Amino acid sequence: MKCLAALLLFAGVASLLTAQQLTAQQLTAQQPAAQQSAAQQLTAQQLTAQQPAAQQPGSLDDLRRVAKMIPGGRPLRINVLKFAESPRTKNFAVKGAPADPGGQSRTVFQVVYPDGYIMIDSGMDEPVHKTFGHGAAEPFDAAAEERIQQALRGARSIVMTHEHGDHVAGVIRSRYFDELAPKTVLTRTQAQTLMTAPQMPEIRLTAEMARRFVVIDYDNYFPFAPGIALMKAAGHTPGSQMIYVALASGAEYLFVGDSAWHMDNILLMKGKDASWVKEDEAAVDAQLKWLNAIGRTEKNVTIVVSHDGDQHKRYIEQHLLGGALE
Repeated sequence: MKCLAALLLFAGVASLLTAQQLTAQQLTAQQPAAQQSAAQQLTAQQLTAQQPAAQQPGSLDDLRRVAKMIPGGRPLRINVLKFAESPRTKNFAVKGAPADPGGQSRTVFQVVYPDGYIMIDSGMDEPVHKTFGHGAAEPFDAAAEERIQQALRGARSIVMTHEHGDHVAGVIRSRYFDELAPKTVLTRTQAQTLMTAPQMPEIRLTAEMARRFVVIDYDNYFPFAPGIALMKAAGHTPGSQMIYVALASGAEYLFVGDSAWHMDNILLMKGKDASWVKEDEAAVDAQLKWLNAIGRTEKNVTIVVSHDGDQHKRYIEQHLLGGALE
């Protein structure tokens, strides 16, 4: 499974840019020179506003087709590891829900092939985790975070659902940054947001740091590795994307990042009610409706919500996910 080599084979499909080619100027080079200065000052909200709102996010059939484009054996299984949690009552996660006790699990996923694995998201270190608690202590498993760091080192490649701290800081702030960045794939929008309007100062990319990553640009879908396709899903953040995975067994998974915080967002087609979250609500609502339809009609597809710890426990019990990294 030479997934990075496969990415290079498909450079013509989606304008792949290598880390060596990336500069701060190139991140805005698609725009006329007179607009570049303003473009570098875009806020996260403005970046989101550039995306078409409220249209159907994509096509599951297209995802299936794109996931077949790169030849090679498909992955065998998928693992999840929780490394931290942010206690939140459910009404923040799901609009109109009661204020029942709950929490947001902080997780990473590992897609295992016969000859290696890919990591989806990278977790975060404890200092970044503390910023989510706004001064309140929240559970953090340092041993699990270290297991994630070692798993990132062993990965063939690393891909991010979106550019928030709990998903990208595990690479950006890693003591192994020089080792991890060259095999970490960011979209152009993710990289641009991290440079110009990061969620927090701790995850800001400098131009020099950005040059170390593999940065891709695509319109709707991108063939990432055998059995894996990426789909643009701007809304929660400008650089959000969903990740489709088809296993050798025929089982299908759709990693939705933070389009939903809880599976009930999808089941009820209701978004978040957290004042600190600034997202394109129309785009997210369209994604929730699309995911709801998939959940009702595509029984072979397992929808994975990054922060829904109860869902992950059920999936582990049902042997849909493994509960430890390899």
